Amino acid sequence: MKFRPSLLILCFVVLGGLSVSLAMRVSQSPAVQMQTFANAWLDTLDEGQKAKALLPFDAIDRTTWHFIPLDSRKGLPLMQMNQAQQVAALRTLRAALSDAGYGKASQIMQNESVLRLLEGAGSEEKRNPEKYYTAIYGTPSETGRWGFSFEGHHLSLNFVCNGGKVVDSTPQFFATNPAIYKTEVNGPLPKGTRILRDEEEIAFDLINKLSDRLKAKAIIADVALPEIRYASLPQAELTDAEGIPMSQMDRESQQRLGKLIDVYVKAVPEAVASERARTIGLDGSDGTFFAWAGATKPGIGHYYRIQGKSFLIEFVNTQPDAEGNPANHIHAVFRDLTGDFDLPITPAP
Repeated sequence: MKFRPSLLILCFVVLGGLSVSLAMRVSQSPAVQMQTFANAWLDTLDEGQKAKALLPFDAIDRTTWHFIPLDSRKGLPLMQMNQAQQVAALRTLRAALSDAGYGKASQIMQNESVLRLLEGAGSEEKRNPEKYYTAIYGTPSETGRWGFSFEGHHLSLNFVCNGGKVVDSTPQFFATNPAIYKTEVNGPLPKGTRILRDEEEIAFDLINKLSDRLKAKAIIADVALPEIRYASLPQAELTDAEGIPMSQMDRESQQRLGKLIDVYVKAVPEAVASERARTIGLDGSDGTFFAWAGATKPGIGHYYRIQGKSFLIEFVNTQPDAEGNPANHIHAVFRDLTGDFDLPITPAP
């Protein structure tokens, strides 16, 4: 399969194009910026494209999500857009994310080309860097309620805006295979690339610098969970937190845990990240738990969970990469325990 001008180039075009709009980024809220770019994108579409891209806010598909390769998804894929439409769609995504979040998302899309090279002939359709879908739910405006999603293999980003504010930004899912590029391939990303480096390195630093007594409390299982829980479900289940509360950690470990939480929180623009951080802060150090399962060194399956009253973070690295290297395939998710997709949480019966 021959792809159109490199997605890497388009991602940089979007990043560079938005740099000339810094004044707007400072003066306008993230929701208003998203609305501006979403409407600009919709204006570029023909009626057939718009039928796929623009869905009712109460559409059932709004709360469906997954990160596995699928034949089709909600929304309009990049591969069914011309280059100008692709740039417009990516500008909407860029407005919804921070620099760090957009960098991860763009590398995850580019990584499909790497997987295509590693897996060889027959993987062209499955590993398509343009097989990422953009959808708008409702009518983007400063007064109404509307949603935006961007999703494909190893990426699911979901937002709800209301009254000119981002009122929910989860589920937020990033993943990468390989976790670290161990082979040089003639692709867009070089050997040594680690798209989700901080999610893993900071966590290893945290678990391995806990005292033996505290580490024993943090480790909930000798074998890692095989996958994040509640994948594809509209809401995560409300379960009791496990592991060690932040309040029982020494100051340096608390700082490491805070730094790790920030990696997930700061995938979105500063105004949205600040609200996330404020909500998490209300959970308190007694109500924020860190749990680990599996190995405490790379190359062997490992998993961690950070859970408060209002949020859930899960990370798992148990699967081999495309070349068979063990535990070199990361899935990482941030969820809102007050209700993903701006939906009220439903208590278990």
